[in-house]
Amino acid sequence: MNHLELLIKELVMQNKETTWLEFKVSNDEPVMIGQDICALANAAALVGRDKAYLIWGVEDETHKLKGTTFNWQTAKVGNEELENWLRHNLSHNANFEINSVQIDKKWFVVLEIVAAVGSTVMFRKEEFIRIGSYTKKLNDYPAVKKDLWSKLRYRDFETQAAKTNLELSQALDMLDYPAYFSLQNKSIPDGYNNIAHDLLEDELLKKQDNGLFTITNLGAVLFARRLAEFPTVSRKAIRVALFEGKSKIQLLKDYSGQNGYAIGFSGVMEFLKALLPTKEVIDGARRKTEDRYPEIALRETIANALIHQDFSVSGAGPVVEVYADRIEIYNPGAPLVDIERIIDTPPKSRNEKLASMMRRLKMCEELGTGWDKIVTTCELMQLPTPEIQIYEENTKVTLFSFIPYTMLTGDAKLRACYFHACISYITQEPMNNSSLRKRFGLDEKNASSISRLLKEAVEAGRIRVADPDTAPRYMRYIPYWA
Repeated sequence: MNHLELLIKELVMQNKETTWLEFKVSNDEPVMIGQDICALANAAALVGRDKAYLIWGVEDETHKLKGTTFNWQTAKVGNEELENWLRHNLSHNANFEINSVQIDKKWFVVLEIVAAVGSTVMFRKEEFIRIGSYTKKLNDYPAVKKDLWSKLRYRDFETQAAKTNLELSQALDMLDYPAYFSLQNKSIPDGYNNIAHDLLEDELLKKQDNGLFTITNLGAVLFARRLAEFPTVSRKAIRVALFEGKSKIQLLKDYSGQNGYAIGFSGVMEFLKALLPTKEVIDGARRKTEDRYPEIALRETIANALIHQDFSVSGAGPVVEVYADRIEIYNPGAPLVDIERIIDTPPKSRNEKLASMMRRLKMCEELGTGWDKIVTTCELMQLPTPEIQIYEENTKVTLFSFIPYTMLTGDAKLRACYFHACISYITQEPMNNSSLRKRFGLDEKNASSISRLLKEAVEAGRIRVADPDTAPRYMRYIPYWA
């Protein structure tokens, strides 16, 4: 029994037609079909379903399997094939598939319609919606239209389908479910159904209307054994590139992840750590090895790139580029918060389910603490403050290796001064000449240089004096927004 036969037999069990399901016997009027596709796509989005269905061969009132004479493969509108005509007259975000299936020597036609994403689906530049079992103009129902647009704005990528019509065993074979349980220190349950229970609860899997299973984008991007098997996320594998020197002229090594982030993240970190040079330092009478970059800062910036990427930017995924003096981490999409306020602003993510799951799997810090730790660990190693740059369709975070204070650019000094003020403020520690000198690893003889930097930061509007009436030697500073 193929998936279409399973689907029809499941759907006829519905008590009546719903806003996301319509049965017909042989009505093949093209305009009606176009309006129904539009209405059903919008209705599915309104009620939070992945798909809607229009099925020929099922009697409307009784749901009996009658069969149909409608042949979509030969149907035409004028000289144009029906399917092409429908696609030309529907908006570009209309996504549907039409197929035939034979059941008990009777023919049925199944039109599977993907729920509207991003904006309403339109037919001939007009919006339609299902009200009960009727197709109506959406503009005639303003309250419904408002509710629909609210749902469209917040429809998340993670729960949409990456792979459909899978037997449970097939779905579990494509996902590294043992890693799902081991990363949470859980035992693997006995039997596929018990394993699937947890994956369904976390929306890594969904059960379809035909009784088969869908792997969601969340399931694929985190636990795919091979990302290439999932077209929606196949280009989202993380890539690490090592270049010679400070430019892109000579590529030395290149690594691309082949599996989901939860499985491959530790491998990426190990590969990256092996690329990065270390230095030996003397601590009292002992010699010890020290990383050039703080591991927690590296881990958090890469995790942030995975979590906060915009999956709607096609053909691009997170990239880590390693140079002699810096590491650049790119992700598709711009941040949802003001980067000047990234330390104190409540975090926002366009991929909340992905962020939540990665925190549960201990792949990143607790909500809202990532950038605090990135900046703090760089300060402790007296490294330049990481830089965030926003481009049209992507974000770049740069981690720098050690640069002496005298070699820092003016912008780098001001950025370090500002973020030191932010960290000091949220940790309720005083920021003054002495704390800023310590941040840069300077002794007291450099107090005048730091005083000039503080003055420049005040004049630039990055920080302000906490108490203007205090004597200069006791002056404390806070961020401009405090």
